[in-house]
Amino acid sequence: MSGRDLLSLSIEALLAHRLRYGLSMLAIAVGVFAVVAMSSLGQGTRRYIEAQASTFGTSVISINPGKVSTQGIPGAMGGSARKLTLDDARALARLPGVVAATPYAGGTAELEFGGRTRRVLVMGVGGRMPEAWSMRVAAGRFLPDVDWDRRSALVVLGPRAARELFGGQSPLGHAVRIARARYRVIGIMESKGQMLGFDLDDVAYIPVASAITLFNRPELAEIDMLAASIEGSRRLAERARALMIDRHRDEDVTIVTQADAMKMVGSILSVVTGTVTGIAAVSLLVGAIGIFTVLWIVVQERVAEIGLVKALGATRDQVLRWYLCEAALTAIAGGLAGLLAGAGGAALLARAVPAIEAYTPPGVALLALGMALTAGLVAGIVPALRAAGLDPIESLRAE
Repeated sequence: MSGRDLLSLSIEALLAHRLRYGLSMLAIAVGVFAVVAMSSLGQGTRRYIEAQASTFGTSVISINPGKVSTQGIPGAMGGSARKLTLDDARALARLPGVVAATPYAGGTAELEFGGRTRRVLVMGVGGRMPEAWSMRVAAGRFLPDVDWDRRSALVVLGPRAARELFGGQSPLGHAVRIARARYRVIGIMESKGQMLGFDLDDVAYIPVASAITLFNRPELAEIDMLAASIEGSRRLAERARALMIDRHRDEDVTIVTQADAMKMVGSILSVVTGTVTGIAAVSLLVGAIGIFTVLWIVVQERVAEIGLVKALGATRDQVLRWYLCEAALTAIAGGLAGLLAGAGGAALLARAVPAIEAYTPPGVALLALGMALTAGLVAGIVPALRAAGLDPIESLRAE
């Protein structure tokens, strides 16, 4: 019996018992679907967050007020009474290994020009913000790199804010009003796009001292430092932590590196992946039991057929391979259906919700198919051995 004959007999058997084998395929497909769909969304989410995080570079260190002992949002669990100040920012900027640093304070305000009004995020920053945040000026220049205590009526606009207010006209040199205060436009930033749903192009940048006065907030929302490398950012983060403990007499700030952020994302996705793997394992177990049950019943119903095949010269190994081939085809068919449904479903969800990305790693697809095939073969061993062990004469008498 050739391999082609085995395949032909197996396909005929599957078609003859479509409902029975179809239910087994469905159980296998559900398990593979769960693995592929959630892995696709998980990997897509990881790639999306990595891309978003790299918007400001990969060696940026953020210092936020309030200590978070468990992973979460800075300041959300037990913040400190002492806030971040410009003196803290200056002390951090002097640390060894700091390439550039900028304080940040801000809020939303009305931006007005020529009868047009637009509500934008007004960010009070330092003159080296473009270097610290890996941003560039498209036209004009950025805010002067002067002492952070100095106020000035200068503003740099994001490209969308400039376009919405000025249309095709160049805003350079024109005066705009921010919360009724006049500011002269000296630059336009390059497009940076969106980050986690926030439009980085619809922004107005003013000196940090001006923002503190404008919003009447003496404290800083954040201090950002740029290290020379990812490895250097870890050492710089430890220096910053030690400095803030010395200045505040307590560890009352949250310091986050890009590596910390990605580690947090990885931990969350690992939990999700583990849960999905458990669900998939149960589904594959149900599918394997289904294949075992179907094959056991099929062998019982086809005793005479097996006896005839063996009487015509089929060996024990050939009969064994025959039934294992049926089990393998059932598992692979279910696995392919689950793979297509999982990858397709994840892609459709990503298309419907722009904030979600989907990416199916080839390794995950192969692993899911391998799991399905293994479950099918393991489930088919006992029925196949039973079929292979039948005596041809006794089998024909049973008919």
